[in-house]
Amino acid sequence: METVEVLRNRRAVREYEDSRIDRSTVERLISSAILAPSAMNLQPWAFAVLLDRERINECGRRAKEWALANFAQTGFEPRLRQMLEDPKFVMFYHAPALVMVLAKNHEAQSVEDCCLAAENFMLAARDESLGTCWIGLSRPWLDLPATKAELDLPKESRVVAPLILGHPKAWPEPHGRIPAKIHWIG
Repeated sequence: METVEVLRNRRAVREYEDSRIDRSTVERLISSAILAPSAMNLQPWAFAVLLDRERINECGRRAKEWALANFAQTGFEPRLRQMLEDPKFVMFYHAPALVMVLAKNHEAQSVEDCCLAAENFMLAARDESLGTCWIGLSRPWLDLPATKAELDLPKESRVVAPLILGHPKAWPEPHGRIPAKIHWIG
């Protein structure tokens, strides 16, 4: 696809086929992710990948339970509590892959730089007809010291972008965009 076409056609995908995602695909997408710009070229990102659907579902169940039990601490908008309370809501949507973009340090721009890498990853996935969705609701649980230890994530890292990945059952329709508000200066 052309770049603008990829931008126009990227969607948050929440329904996935049963097919697996192989390591080489994830490695290829991460190779695109690390082409992102970073402040002073520090490239503060690392990646953690989980390709076991059952384990991803279990992590999602536990992240949901934790978010409900600790909702006041999360800073999430109150309307999200209803979604979490819905017994049908599955945090990682039964995706076959979970890719976490991690900030390796606490430099001032590290989180922003990791967000740029995450966007590159999502756009590269769309270019390969793969769907992604950024699951911000899972981040507080994934970033807990106990969770990091269990998943063997570096304890000094921060989970910035938990991304699910898979073959979409269907591509969601576009939501449209509000026209940009531009403040011309001078």
